[in-house]
Amino acid sequence: MLYPNLDVSKMFHEREAERSALHTRYLNEQLVKVLKTIGYDVGFKRGEGQYLFDRDGARYLDLLSGFGVFAIGRNHPVLRQALKSVLDADLPNLVQMDVSTLAGILAERLLQRAPYLEKVFFANSGTECVEAAIKFARGATGRQGIVYCDHAYHGLTYGSLSLTDDNNFRGGFGPLLQDCQVVPFNDLDALERALSSRQVAAFIVEPVQGKGVNIPNDDFLPGAAALCRRYGTLFVADEIQSGMGRTGRFLAVEHWNVEPDMVLLSKSLSGGHVPVGAVLTRKAVFDKIFSRMDRAVVHGSTFAKNDLAMAAGIATLEVMQAEKLIENAEQRGNQIRDALSAMIPKYEMLKEVRGKGLMIGVEFGPPKSLRLKAAWNLLETANKGLFCQLITVPLFKDEKILTQVAGHASHTVKLLPSLTVTGDDCKWIERSFDKVIAASHQVPGAIWSLGKTLIDNAVRKSA
Repeated sequence: MLYPNLDVSKMFHEREAERSALHTRYLNEQLVKVLKTIGYDVGFKRGEGQYLFDRDGARYLDLLSGFGVFAIGRNHPVLRQALKSVLDADLPNLVQMDVSTLAGILAERLLQRAPYLEKVFFANSGTECVEAAIKFARGATGRQGIVYCDHAYHGLTYGSLSLTDDNNFRGGFGPLLQDCQVVPFNDLDALERALSSRQVAAFIVEPVQGKGVNIPNDDFLPGAAALCRRYGTLFVADEIQSGMGRTGRFLAVEHWNVEPDMVLLSKSLSGGHVPVGAVLTRKAVFDKIFSRMDRAVVHGSTFAKNDLAMAAGIATLEVMQAEKLIENAEQRGNQIRDALSAMIPKYEMLKEVRGKGLMIGVEFGPPKSLRLKAAWNLLETANKGLFCQLITVPLFKDEKILTQVAGHASHTVKLLPSLTVTGDDCKWIERSFDKVIAASHQVPGAIWSLGKTLIDNAVRKSA
């Protein structure tokens, strides 16, 4: 049988110039418009470690890392070899009426990192893990209620979407899952009021919130775990972004010596190539769901334990350990935060630098001087949070650093680089932020010309 030419790499390079046209016609036209408006349509052609290279060969430092999936960097050779070894071995993948050897190995290695948990359920993504956690919590406790925190983000499928208070995501998609209640992050009194009904199956929380890089008070997570035990509620740590070494510990909850009933992992576990998620849970919870032979398949996912995904997870854990990437995350994170924090006295719109490891938020706020205050208010009136674009866009266009704003209407720029960043990369970050923040304090100036363009775009969108 003859096959057409399936050199996909050649296909990519031959049609790379058409990427925007293809997406406009067949995929998300609005995303194409956004990228063109802010000048991000440079056509990336190659990725290596923490770097991206555009169609002209320019090198960029990626502080977004695919929303955190490239913890070990892009195209790591060990990961690539692991995936090739699976493809070359003709393994009996996804037999379904069998159990997966590689899934057993990956589960074993994950649980060695959290020995107070005994079972793993694999899924395809972070939001699938959240959906599983909701089902497991309700099934194990016989209760319906789910409590979550304001400013949380747990995913965009219906159960996960029900655990966010951000109407930019929720708007137009109701009704959502019932019996979900929001409490303020860092408010133990509010959490106790919610749990005291004894109708709450689970409290689900990001140890470090991704939307804003919000850090809990030192007593919040330990106190929340104690309240959950008191009222019979399961404590679920959503470590989909903060886990896998991101904060300088394998799990972020380790900073506060908390042992959840469930831990949710995804993103970095994939190595950036094959989607995978994992729910680590106590045996008592797991056994109430898969309680009899006729309930052995009461919850599952067709592709969840596929051999490529399991191999990606195994290889990622190996690379993290061999290259001491968790230790590097702590060291480089401290270096970046210290350097950026030292700039606060110099720049009145730079308010706070916070984070753990390589999950960092750089927050800006209203100035006191009259000239800057007038410029700030003009931007805020047009579109709340617009100021951060005066930081992220020049960082990208002029300094070749890819970053993101930490959420809708946010004044925080989030840094989420690969855990492979070097000392030289940290100096690159320091120089670039210093230059761009300094320019943002010059009114009038080139950056504020960009601000006028952004205001005009915001006005046109609202018209």
